[in-house]
Amino acid sequence: MDEIVKQALAKWPNVPHCTGWLLLDRRGQWRMRDENAQAAGELGDVIRHEALIGFINRNFESDDKGQWFFQNGPQRVYVELGYTPWIVRLSIYDGALALTDHTGATFEPVRAFLDDEGGMLFADASSPERIAALHDHDLDLFASHATFGDGTPGVFHWRDGPGLLIELIRRGDVAERFGFVASPASAG
Repeated sequence: MDEIVKQALAKWPNVPHCTGWLLLDRRGQWRMRDENAQAAGELGDVIRHEALIGFINRNFESDDKGQWFFQNGPQRVYVELGYTPWIVRLSIYDGALALTDHTGATFEPVRAFLDDEGGMLFADASSPERIAALHDHDLDLFASHATFGDGTPGVFHWRDGPGLLIELIRRGDVAERFGFVASPASAG
């Protein structure tokens, strides 16, 4: 958390929380949702200001209920999630596969999942609850490093290891299984 945010929290500890206004979409883009977008159930406008994106990324956390938020000075802005709290990009860096989350941090997968809608997810080595959806633009690269067998979900060949067995999961079960709230605004 940025030092300026810590100072604001100390100075104004009782600022009301905000819900519904910020969304992390399925491609790892932050979106601002005004009242019209919220009422229409729309994703909202993509935030393109790099300094603001960096500020949101550095101050993105979860509470003890599994609700993700951006600490904006003294105000906690709860985040609507397009799918998971983390979105990862798959690339080849120095000849090896690399996963990076939407904040730019390295992501080290220890488990892989295929949901019933064709989405790929990874659990991170730093915490089994840290679940990320793979950006859909990276599905071809993923498929080129996976094998699919007879009646089995397959194996993702991650670097030089034995690979990650791809487990099946229902998309509707992901939030509960990994302990996050996809819509704090709907949770009340």
